[in-house]
Amino acid sequence: MGVNSDPLLGGEGFLTTTIEAFANWGRKNSLWPMPFGTACCAIEMMGVFASRFDLSRFGAEVARFSPRQADLMIVSGTITYKMASVCRRIYDQMPEPKWVIAMGSCTCGGGPFDSYAVVQGIDEFLPVDVYVGGCPPRPEALIDAVMKIQKKIEMKGAPVV
Repeated sequence: MGVNSDPLLGGEGFLTTTIEAFANWGRKNSLWPMPFGTACCAIEMMGVFASRFDLSRFGAEVARFSPRQADLMIVSGTITYKMASVCRRIYDQMPEPKWVIAMGSCTCGGGPFDSYAVVQGIDEFLPVDVYVGGCPPRPEALIDAVMKIQKKIEMKGAPVV
Protein backbone atom coordinates (compact mmCIF):
# COMPACT_ATOMS: atom_id res chain seq x y z
CA MET A 1 0.00 0.00 0.00
CA GLY A 2 1.66 3.21 -1.12
CA VAL A 3 1.60 6.62 0.49
CA ASN A 4 -0.66 8.00 -2.20
CA SER A 5 -3.36 5.39 -1.57
CA ASP A 6 -3.65 5.78 2.21
CA PRO A 7 -7.43 5.82 2.98
CA LEU A 8 -6.94 7.83 6.20
CA LEU A 9 -5.46 10.72 4.27
CA GLY A 10 -8.16 10.71 1.61
CA GLY A 11 -5.94 9.00 -0.92
CA GLU A 12 -3.83 12.10 -1.41
CA GLY A 13 -0.90 11.18 0.81
CA PHE A 14 -0.45 14.55 2.51
CA LEU A 15 -2.09 16.75 5.09
CA THR A 16 -2.39 20.52 4.81
CA THR A 17 -2.55 23.04 7.60
CA THR A 18 -1.22 26.46 8.48
CA ILE A 19 1.86 27.05 10.58
CA GLU A 20 -0.26 29.00 13.06
CA ALA A 21 -2.73 26.12 13.44
CA PHE A 22 0.10 23.64 13.92
CA ALA A 23 1.79 25.89 16.52
CA ASN A 24 -1.51 26.35 18.38
CA TRP A 25 -2.01 22.57 18.40
CA GLY A 26 1.40 22.23 20.06
CA ARG A 27 0.72 25.05 22.52
CA LYS A 28 -2.66 23.63 23.45
CA ASN A 29 -1.21 20.24 24.29
CA SER A 30 1.88 21.41 26.17
CA LEU A 31 1.01 24.23 28.55
CA TRP A 32 3.68 25.12 31.10
CA PRO A 33 1.94 26.58 34.15
CA MET A 34 3.56 29.08 36.51
CA PRO A 35 1.80 28.84 39.90
CA PHE A 36 1.50 32.08 41.88
CA GLY A 37 -0.18 30.98 45.10
CA THR A 38 -0.46 33.30 48.06
CA ALA A 39 -3.09 31.76 50.35
CA CYS A 40 -5.61 28.94 50.81
CA CYS A 41 -6.32 28.37 47.11
CA ALA A 42 -2.69 27.45 46.58
CA ILE A 43 -3.35 24.24 48.55
CA GLU A 44 -6.12 23.27 46.12
CA MET A 45 -3.84 24.15 43.22
CA MET A 46 -1.22 21.74 44.61
CA GLY A 47 -3.88 19.05 44.67
CA VAL A 48 -4.49 19.53 40.96
CA PHE A 49 -0.83 18.77 40.22
CA ALA A 50 -0.82 15.67 42.46
CA SER A 51 -1.66 12.12 41.40
CA ARG A 52 -5.37 12.14 42.28
CA PHE A 53 -6.33 14.86 39.79
CA ASP A 54 -3.15 14.76 37.65
CA LEU A 55 -3.27 17.93 35.57
CA SER A 56 -0.62 16.41 33.31
CA ARG A 57 -3.40 14.34 31.69
CA PHE A 58 -4.64 17.61 30.21
CA GLY A 59 -1.36 18.79 28.73
CA ALA A 60 -0.04 20.88 31.63
CA GLU A 61 2.71 18.48 32.61
CA VAL A 62 5.07 20.24 34.99
CA ALA A 63 4.75 23.46 36.95
CA ARG A 64 7.51 25.87 36.02
CA PHE A 65 8.83 28.11 38.77
CA SER A 66 10.69 30.32 36.33
CA PRO A 67 8.48 32.78 34.44
CA ARG A 68 10.78 32.57 31.41
CA GLN A 69 9.82 28.91 31.01
CA ALA A 70 6.06 29.32 31.51
CA ASP A 71 3.16 30.32 29.30
CA LEU A 72 0.23 29.93 31.74
CA MET A 73 0.11 31.83 35.02
CA ILE A 74 -2.28 30.51 37.67
CA VAL A 75 -2.83 33.20 40.31
CA SER A 76 -4.50 31.95 43.47
CA GLY A 77 -5.16 33.53 46.83
CA THR A 78 -5.42 37.01 48.26
CA ILE A 79 -3.37 39.57 46.35
CA THR A 80 -2.32 42.64 48.30
CA TYR A 81 -1.12 45.83 46.66
CA LYS A 82 2.44 45.04 47.75
CA MET A 83 2.23 41.66 45.97
CA ALA A 84 0.53 43.11 42.87
CA SER A 85 3.75 44.64 41.56
CA VAL A 86 5.59 41.34 42.07
CA CYS A 87 2.83 39.44 40.29
CA ARG A 88 2.90 41.90 37.38
CA ARG A 89 6.69 41.69 37.12
CA ILE A 90 6.51 37.90 36.91
CA TYR A 91 3.80 38.15 34.24
CA ASP A 92 5.92 40.60 32.23
CA GLN A 93 8.86 38.16 32.29
CA MET A 94 6.80 35.39 30.66
CA PRO A 95 7.29 34.99 26.90
CA GLU A 96 4.43 35.50 24.44
CA PRO A 97 1.93 34.00 23.98
CA LYS A 98 0.83 33.79 27.60
CA TRP A 99 -2.40 33.24 29.47
CA VAL A 100 -3.69 33.91 33.01
CA ILE A 101 -6.13 31.98 35.21
CA ALA A 102 -7.51 33.82 38.26
CA MET A 103 -8.30 31.13 40.83
CA GLY A 104 -10.53 31.75 43.84
CA SER A 105 -12.84 34.47 45.09
CA CYS A 106 -10.02 36.53 46.61
CA THR A 107 -8.07 36.63 43.37
CA CYS A 108 -11.12 37.30 41.21
CA GLY A 109 -12.70 40.02 43.33
CA GLY A 110 -11.02 40.49 46.71
CA GLY A 111 -13.13 37.88 48.49
CA PRO A 112 -14.22 38.84 52.00
CA PHE A 113 -11.25 41.21 52.36
CA ASP A 114 -12.68 44.61 51.47
CA SER A 115 -9.75 46.63 52.78
CA TYR A 116 -7.26 49.22 51.59
CA ALA A 117 -4.49 46.61 51.38
CA VAL A 118 -6.22 44.00 49.19
CA VAL A 119 -6.61 44.26 45.42
CA GLN A 120 -10.28 43.84 44.55
CA GLY A 121 -9.60 41.63 41.53
CA ILE A 122 -6.36 41.01 39.67
CA ASP A 123 -7.89 42.29 36.47
CA GLU A 124 -6.95 45.71 37.85
CA PHE A 125 -3.34 45.03 36.85
CA LEU A 126 -3.29 41.78 34.79
CA PRO A 127 -5.26 40.63 31.76
CA VAL A 128 -7.20 37.54 32.86
CA ASP A 129 -8.29 34.85 30.40
CA VAL A 130 -10.33 32.58 32.70
CA TYR A 131 -11.87 33.23 36.13
CA VAL A 132 -12.42 30.36 38.57
CA GLY A 133 -14.73 31.28 41.43
CA GLY A 134 -15.02 29.57 44.78
CA CYS A 135 -13.51 29.67 48.23
CA PRO A 136 -11.48 27.62 47.54
CA PRO A 137 -12.49 26.28 44.15
CA ARG A 138 -12.47 22.52 43.69
CA PRO A 139 -9.58 20.99 41.75
CA GLU A 140 -12.04 20.02 39.00
CA ALA A 141 -12.81 23.72 38.50
CA LEU A 142 -9.14 24.48 37.85
CA ILE A 143 -8.93 21.56 35.42
CA ASP A 144 -11.97 23.01 33.63
CA ALA A 145 -10.21 26.40 33.46
CA VAL A 146 -7.15 24.80 31.86
CA MET A 147 -9.43 23.13 29.34
CA LYS A 148 -10.99 26.53 28.57
CA ILE A 149 -7.52 27.97 27.99
CA GLN A 150 -6.83 25.08 25.61
CA LYS A 151 -10.07 25.84 23.77
CA LYS A 152 -9.10 29.50 23.55
CA ILE A 153 -5.72 28.55 22.07
CA GLU A 154 -7.41 26.20 19.62
CA MET A 155 -9.85 28.93 18.54
CA LYS A 156 -6.92 31.36 18.04
CA GLY A 157 -7.94 33.85 20.71
CA ALA A 158 -11.71 33.78 20.14
CA PRO A 159 -13.77 34.37 23.30
CA VAL A 160 -14.44 31.21 25.30
CA VAL A 161 -17.97 30.63 26.57
